[in-house]
Amino acid sequence: MTRRARWMAGAAAALAAVLAVAGWIARPLPAEFARPAPVPALAIQDRGGMLLRATRSADGSRGGWTGMGEVDPRLVQAFLAAEDHRFFAHPGVDARAVGRAMRDNLRGRRRAGASTLTMQTVRLLRPLPRSWGGKARQAAWALRLDAHLEKRAILEQYLNRVPLGQAAVGVSAASSLYFGASARELSLGQAALLAGIARAPSRDNPLVSPERARGRRNVVLQRMRALGYATGDEVARAREEPVLPVGRAAPFLAPHFTTRVLQMAEAEGRPLDGAWRTSLDAELQALLEAEVRHSVRALADRGARQAAAVVLHNETGEVLAWVGSPDFWEAGAGQVDMVVSPRQPGSALKPFLYALAFDRGHTAATVLPDVPRSYSTSLGPYKPQNYDRRFRGPVRMREALASSYNVPAVELADRLGVDPVLRTLHRAGFASLSRGASHYGLGLALGNGDVTLLELANGYRALARGGEWTPWRWRPAAPGEPGGVRERVVSARAAALVLDVLSDAEARTPGFGVETPFDFPFPAAAKTGTSRHFTDNWAVGVTQGFTVAVWVGNFSGRPMEGVSGVTGAGPLLYRAVLATASRYAPGALATPEEAGLVPVRVCRLSGLRATPGCVSKVEWFIPGTEPARADDWERGGRVALPAEYAEWAAGEQGRLGVMASLAGDEPFRILAPRDGDRYAVPVGVDARYATVALHAAGGGGPVRWFVDGRELPRERWRLVPGPHTIRAIAPSGDWDEVRVMVEGS
Repeated sequence: MTRRARWMAGAAAALAAVLAVAGWIARPLPAEFARPAPVPALAIQDRGGMLLRATRSADGSRGGWTGMGEVDPRLVQAFLAAEDHRFFAHPGVDARAVGRAMRDNLRGRRRAGASTLTMQTVRLLRPLPRSWGGKARQAAWALRLDAHLEKRAILEQYLNRVPLGQAAVGVSAASSLYFGASARELSLGQAALLAGIARAPSRDNPLVSPERARGRRNVVLQRMRALGYATGDEVARAREEPVLPVGRAAPFLAPHFTTRVLQMAEAEGRPLDGAWRTSLDAELQALLEAEVRHSVRALADRGARQAAAVVLHNETGEVLAWVGSPDFWEAGAGQVDMVVSPRQPGSALKPFLYALAFDRGHTAATVLPDVPRSYSTSLGPYKPQNYDRRFRGPVRMREALASSYNVPAVELADRLGVDPVLRTLHRAGFASLSRGASHYGLGLALGNGDVTLLELANGYRALARGGEWTPWRWRPAAPGEPGGVRERVVSARAAALVLDVLSDAEARTPGFGVETPFDFPFPAAAKTGTSRHFTDNWAVGVTQGFTVAVWVGNFSGRPMEGVSGVTGAGPLLYRAVLATASRYAPGALATPEEAGLVPVRVCRLSGLRATPGCVSKVEWFIPGTEPARADDWERGGRVALPAEYAEWAAGEQGRLGVMASLAGDEPFRILAPRDGDRYAVPVGVDARYATVALHAAGGGGPVRWFVDGRELPRERWRLVPGPHTIRAIAPSGDWDEVRVMVEGS
């Protein structure tokens, strides 16, 4: 075949193809391309079926089909400016934009797109692969769409189908969701914000990132000004608008939680329609939101502006409450979700360090040095300090953990190694600790790595589950449903020993004093954390049934004025735990006996087996770790401390510390309850769990407890309405007495 013949054959084939495409374009459109269609509607419910949020109301006013006559002209102009300003000039495909995109891509510049609003409408109506072939088919469909529909009809299809974040489909749903308004009453800034969301709706919407939403809005405003859709003054005023209205009522409940659910669902590729039943308890959520707001009001004069809380069900991992900030609609900061925003947790990580140590053969009676010490690091000498700048010499691990001393914790981390500590934290679910052990160093023992409140709650939940970690979940667990991944963090006995220490008010007294907010009317363990410079306060409460974690601070990182974990986050934790207990049985943490621990009497100062001459106490041990050696620190009324304590013992702090240990901690007295305390039986709490812990100091041995003349079998008393007299008697015969009142439920 000659060249001319080949050319003629090729031209004929091309002409036939063009005619075929033209004939295809001329064919009538499928019915769904030209008519209004149902808009996907999503309803997110709490565990009882209460509606938390929806993309469309029952009457269709939110997310329903909106005609062009009901859309603000500025909104149309904003989308044209953002996506396709030549929309009314091209036949569905913009040849100029295609040429510009090909030129820029061939030159290696930023990848430019050429999708028109008509092509985007095709993609919404008939998804096609994001390939060159898919693009060509999309362009052909756009030409066909433009040939059969008026431009306004195409715009109507697009504006009613475009996803705009948070499961909102179409401008009507998005206007209602973000601004509490209809699509015909938007300001210039609001119109530009919606148009700016369209390119990355899950990332750039103002409920996820106000800053990204503001940036995209301002880009659209500039384009509107350049195209003559808005004047310079109008654009300047629109740039000053908040991305979300200030002071408006929330259009949905549990906003941070439901926003997170949508993000996770979109990442999983779940269809954003139908009714989703979540694990959240809307009534408990409302209680905790009120407590969070109360806390920031109470701490306002101390520089605390924000707080957060999360509650997990221990058995299932279900989220029962999730409060990311005091006010979701606060301008500038309300959408920050502190439940999932990493910050330094301070001492709140110490229980995992001690649990690892218990599994490595250390015990609650092991003595650690709380003395000035320097550690060599890559950044130079590291000299840890305690919160109060004091040193206490030899300290048993029970007291070191319960009183949250820093120096013994760093020494313990040095003995165990930072790598094993970090691996333990990773097994406990702290994925935010993404750097290597060398990055954190020994400071990891004091919480110098960023973690989230949710990670912290789920990590402590693992301790309540006998040292086994499982993922948290936002959906209710079906009966018999597998719990998913399981990770052994520490042994069940190590976990039980840590929780026993964290529920020991007497061991907590040297560090925090007698009065703390952690004497719950049922068995519970508690731990606090404070980051450097009082930037962040953390507190976690663990019962057998649920785990509560709270945070108090400032999103900006601005330090508070001397607010510690006990004084800042502690009161919020106490109220949050009681609020949760009013709806969910706290149960009883496993006692040391039930956990298989062994009781041994040890000397208070040395932690070794007790001898007749020392002040002693009962300590609990993992079988096989009991001290074999008897005390040899106290001989003939004199104390012979190991050499590492010599310098400390020679100072005033050391002399007073040794004397206090030998004397059994000054005169015998009741630490809790205090004389004149008033209690109320929490509503909804099983009477078996409505109890208070009884604690005394200075007894030198087991204390006998009496309430109204009747001896108790253990150091907890079940609350009974009315006035009561509580008496404690030490082995020496010394006694103390307090009077309390219990109000009826």
